[in-house]
Amino acid sequence: MRSSAALLLAAALAGCAGAPPPGGPRTASVPAARETAVVASAEDAADDPAIWRNAADPAASLIVATDKKAGLYVYGLDGKVRSQFPAGRVNNVDLRGNVAIAGDRSVLVGASDRNDLAHGRVAFFRLDTAQGILAPLGVQPVVPGEAYGFCFWRRASDQAVFAFLIMKDGTIAQARVDTSMATPRLEVVRTVKLGTQSEGCVADDRTGVLYVAEEDVGVWRLDADPSSKAAPKMFAPVDNKTLFADAEGLALAPRGRNGGFLIVSSQGDSAYAAYRLSDGRFWGRFRIVAGPSGVGGTSETDGIEISVEDFGPIFPQGLMIAQDGDNAPAAQNFKLVDWREVKKALGL
Repeated sequence: MRSSAALLLAAALAGCAGAPPPGGPRTASVPAARETAVVASAEDAADDPAIWRNAADPAASLIVATDKKAGLYVYGLDGKVRSQFPAGRVNNVDLRGNVAIAGDRSVLVGASDRNDLAHGRVAFFRLDTAQGILAPLGVQPVVPGEAYGFCFWRRASDQAVFAFLIMKDGTIAQARVDTSMATPRLEVVRTVKLGTQSEGCVADDRTGVLYVAEEDVGVWRLDADPSSKAAPKMFAPVDNKTLFADAEGLALAPRGRNGGFLIVSSQGDSAYAAYRLSDGRFWGRFRIVAGPSGVGGTSETDGIEISVEDFGPIFPQGLMIAQDGDNAPAAQNFKLVDWREVKKALGL
């Protein structure tokens, strides 16, 4: 969601989207390759994507994404709608595969549920990967307040799954997910408070690190394990050169056992900033622009997702998906980017 300051900044930068911010680093251009069908709702509606990779047939992988006014979509990598589930006001979405749900291994999908703004809740689904449809598993309460961001973490030591619900006031509520029954249950195990409005989050299953975007301040790094007493540490500050408010979507581009990069949606100037995971070093910036196929670029991006695995002949080294905040004259949608283009632009 755009703050008034971010809207003013975006307006000031309008018309020079390909140029770097004054005094800031160069901003590379990366072409969009494909796009999804638009969401049904008008204006600010599309928000956040997640990727399920089909290991047996990578080109048949699926995208789960939110229309925060109406529910969830399942798309193919061709951008066509496979199904739509009317879940109402769900904002951010994440998934984990190979989760035992009532004893059956499946893909668990979770989303921050905002149908009751007084109570933060998580809506759970099972993804039928063969049919490309979502089966509802129930809605579980977490903490009082207005839910906003959401992400999963799977602990490497015991494969336990945790949900992080990011409340609009900056509260991070962590809950252990019990999937032993048909309806997942949540046990709140920790809460951490950031100072102001926060939303985007992503957890690194390899390293046990959680990253959370406080929109007008920057990206925080904290231990994902609930036993940790360590305070959050600033990882990537909003400095209006490398990262502009709102700092929104977060996605990991892992490399090896613990390396790689964090990509942050710099919504205030319609760009994306990359940071090295090992030390938080700023690495570079890029924008998603119109591609040779005729697919348009992105602007004012909320949620993003990245996977650096093989997704078939179009995306053999990985895939980035970004919400497009201004897809006029049509409604909002999501753009798909060949990860090779991002690597080339950033020198990864």
